[in-house]
Amino acid sequence: MITYAEAVLYIIPVFLVLMSIESAYGIWVNKNTFRSFDTITGISSGITNSIKDLLGLTLVIIAYSWLYEKLAFIEIKSTFWIYAIGFIAIDFSSYWVHRLRHHVNYFWNEHVVHHSSEEFNMACALRQSISSFFGIYSVLLIPAALLGVPPQVMATIAPLHLFLQFWYHTRHIGKLGFLEYIIVTPSQHRVHHAINPIYLDKNLAAIFCVWDRAFGTFQEELDDEPCVYGVKKAPLTWNPILINFQHLWLLIKDAWRTDNWWDKLRIWFMPLGWRPEDIRDKYPIDYIVDPKDQIKYDTQASSWLHIWSWFQLGMTHAFLIFMLINFVEIGFPLLFAYGAFLYLHIYSSTSLMDLDKSAVLIESAKCLGGVYWILESGDWFGLNAYWSFGSVLIIGYLAFSFLATLGFSIWEFKTTDQMVTAEN
Repeated sequence: MITYAEAVLYIIPVFLVLMSIESAYGIWVNKNTFRSFDTITGISSGITNSIKDLLGLTLVIIAYSWLYEKLAFIEIKSTFWIYAIGFIAIDFSSYWVHRLRHHVNYFWNEHVVHHSSEEFNMACALRQSISSFFGIYSVLLIPAALLGVPPQVMATIAPLHLFLQFWYHTRHIGKLGFLEYIIVTPSQHRVHHAINPIYLDKNLAAIFCVWDRAFGTFQEELDDEPCVYGVKKAPLTWNPILINFQHLWLLIKDAWRTDNWWDKLRIWFMPLGWRPEDIRDKYPIDYIVDPKDQIKYDTQASSWLHIWSWFQLGMTHAFLIFMLINFVEIGFPLLFAYGAFLYLHIYSSTSLMDLDKSAVLIESAKCLGGVYWILESGDWFGLNAYWSFGSVLIIGYLAFSFLATLGFSIWEFKTTDQMVTAEN
């Protein structure tokens, strides 16, 4: 966890710089692919995923270290080959995990957040899941275990493999010639994120596109078929925590409502989109049938709310960076309390972007919890060691944040109601 915390700390500025360059270039060529709230949602989603991983909130059913201890029958001396085999094994495993998530109801819930943006840019790459509860995918790494790739090598390669998937989430890079036959490119991944019928569930590879070509899931981006991005059941929210669990909630409701006990059990492992017959017509779901009919989700928020939301995202980063720098000093179980605070912060700020009245309630819980923590402990997780008045600053921020959230809630809802009345 400590190594991962250090990696996240160093990779954050890299991602932010790359997104800034992409956004600036898009504005320069008059093809901006970023929208304010969508971008905040993407970055916030990446932060929630990092917090979950830092806190180890996944139950590991099958650990790679166990497979290595039981199955390794050779020992590779060459450092190069150890890392090369490990990287290829992880990429092969990633393909099949990805394919599973696109075809099975339950596993789609672990992945839907990554496809939830109706834009396609580097912020979209940060939409990573917090709804993966069980670590079962190590079984797909049996080839690496058999060949004796040590667990510490796999632990080093795994985050690198994930970070290398960031760059191709862009609409500003065209096809790359012969590289289209070797690695996953922006063109190929644009296809993967599109909801056009010809593009659905295609190009599932992470780094090497050979897997798609070998197993029949490759589709070239077509000039006469522009990609339409998102998911067929639009999330209709900027809240990344809600997006993570929307599909799971749908499955729970369908399992509860159906009278067929067999359907209650099998719905979790049926193909994506399958629903019990006795509830399909009774509880219809709105899907995008024709991508041309897509209406991108938006809220009638003021410019001031956009500015405030970016400020809150900046505070999210400040809190996260403090957590990463002081990861060891804070330690467990206090890190769980810190993580809960950050989750409340993200939930509240993104709910406000939705103009959801629950934002005030969640903000109240966040601010009261933060103030209570400081009053009880006399510190903000060790901040006073850096600034003697650090806790006072945090209390000041919490008070300001609550009042601003309350004010925006009253003003934005009033303005929206007036606009709706005028339209009617």
